[in-house]
Amino acid sequence: MHHTLIITDIAEQLDLPELTVLTFQQYLQDYPKLNEPKTRVINLCDTGKYLSQGYYCSLLAEARQHRVIPGVNTINDLRPAQADQELPTIAIKPQEREALESLGGELFVCFGKTSDVRLKRLASVAFSHYPSPLLQLVLSSDVAAVRCNSVGLNEVPESLQPTFIERLKQFTQQQWRTNGRSKQARWDMAILVNPDEPTPPSDKRAIANFVKAAGKVGFHAEVVTAQTIGDVEQYDALFVRETTAIDHATYRIAREAEREGVVVIDDTQSILRCCNKVFLQDAFTYNKVPAPKSRFVTNADEATCEQLIADLNLPLILKLPESSFSRGVYKVETREALVSKLNSMLKESALVLVQEYIFTEFDWRIGMLGGRPIYACKYFMARNHWQIYNHQGDKADSGGFVTLPTFEVPRPVLKAAISAAEVAGVGLYGVDIKQRGNKVYVIEVNDNPNIDSGIEDKYLGQELYLLVMQEFASRLERRGR
Repeated sequence: MHHTLIITDIAEQLDLPELTVLTFQQYLQDYPKLNEPKTRVINLCDTGKYLSQGYYCSLLAEARQHRVIPGVNTINDLRPAQADQELPTIAIKPQEREALESLGGELFVCFGKTSDVRLKRLASVAFSHYPSPLLQLVLSSDVAAVRCNSVGLNEVPESLQPTFIERLKQFTQQQWRTNGRSKQARWDMAILVNPDEPTPPSDKRAIANFVKAAGKVGFHAEVVTAQTIGDVEQYDALFVRETTAIDHATYRIAREAEREGVVVIDDTQSILRCCNKVFLQDAFTYNKVPAPKSRFVTNADEATCEQLIADLNLPLILKLPESSFSRGVYKVETREALVSKLNSMLKESALVLVQEYIFTEFDWRIGMLGGRPIYACKYFMARNHWQIYNHQGDKADSGGFVTLPTFEVPRPVLKAAISAAEVAGVGLYGVDIKQRGNKVYVIEVNDNPNIDSGIEDKYLGQELYLLVMQEFASRLERRGR
């Protein structure tokens, strides 16, 4: 059973001796406590202003792994992105609009409930979209929608206060899960995808295989998008199968999940490290991971370019720090091309990574999970191209592949893959390696690596998907869940 804290702006706002009512200052100073039980927080502070006490209350709760309502995502969702924008809206039925008009165009929803039977559905929908103790619904100029606003305890009308307090008491006794769990499932998992992504990390059949494998190890897995995931705290595990980036919904959702104590692959540390090639290259050097000779550059002046050519020779490979699927990676053959491409790339990034060009007919891809190799592929270069992917607009051609058991991979390749993955963490990675004779060169470590049906699973089949789901289960069991 969770211990529930109720946080208010002013101590005198609630007189409920049977409940734990604190001011924001008390919560800030006195928590978290040593050996405290699992804790939930009902934030009744005013959250309408960015960086207000109410905002920080929910932010601190998430940082302390306290389950909180409203969450920071909900607070931000209910705040207009810009001062001149309206509040978010939710759809409303014609009869509900008539009922709301009869109430003066305004409705207060207490923990998803209202005493007006005509508007019970609307209240429930509003709460499921924006889980917040008190919501104010106001008629919009759009006849098919109402504006939705989160308000603090100080804005509860006096006539509604007895009802609000009664529903507050009821809510403290309820489970906070919003989605039901199947009787057979031990845990709930969200698999985050983007159906509109041109080159997703996993195709539809692979996603279906993940769902099936999840069920075998005790998960009820739901395939969700950034728009449909809702409150991530309702899940025990989050598996990101959308291409990640730092300034992106994938990172924000993963970070939110981590704050709620959800097991996440890709975790945000892996995203941060793998998405930036500057970090990886510096870490490879520091940890003595074999990699191509490289330089970081901040300008394209004559001396810099001459030194690059002298140190690394032409042709050269230029990389934007954040790039994936061979995008943002260029090969230059001449000094003039080097100057031109560097100048254009430095408009996008303060640093550009320049590497020596190493020709090979294929790249090794070693799939790593929890520090151990789980699959191996040879990706051959795209036809008439120097990379495994040849992007042409939204389309991409790729070369052939060979999937083989990890025990058939040359020992230097496996050793380099293990060392490179350690730089990133203990998540799910794809380590790209070039091999020339006995020498190996780690090109990069990819978080969120490709696992497609008929390619990476060619050797292990369904066992590959089970390995990933067993890793989730092991992590949850280690946490005692």
